[in-house]
Amino acid sequence: MTYVTDSDEATVDLGRRLAQVLPPRGVVLLIGNLGAGKTTLAKGIAEGRNAAAADEVSSPTYTLIHEYGDPVTVYHIDLYRLDTVEEAAGLGLDELFDRDALVLIEWGERFPQLLPPSRTEIRIERTGPDERRITVATVVQPTS
Repeated sequence: MTYVTDSDEATVDLGRRLAQVLPPRGVVLLIGNLGAGKTTLAKGIAEGRNAAAADEVSSPTYTLIHEYGDPVTVYHIDLYRLDTVEEAAGLGLDELFDRDALVLIEWGERFPQLLPPSRTEIRIERTGPDERRITVATVVQPTS
């Protein structure tokens, strides 16, 4: 599925709608260049899951992981500042993947060997000053 949004508000709103159709638990990669709108979309997803208000959601660039909900129903992870697979693996991602929560990961495509074979990938591309093209796909890779 491909969507087009024309503002941050429209991107947050799309996140709210996507929250209703994403699996209750699982991994969602948010893929896009710096400033594409990954965190903006995450705001809507967290709000759509009743885990946090959109204005409470921020980029986990420096803290690496934010938790939303009580109990936690959304993990928001940013791997941008990590350089090695060992650093990323040290976060205990595989443990988070087993929890009863939705795990949103920004820059996760940098470490494909750590990702579960079944996941949702959301690609966000800026196509204008305020416009974004957002493509949602389910990925199921065979396990060996």
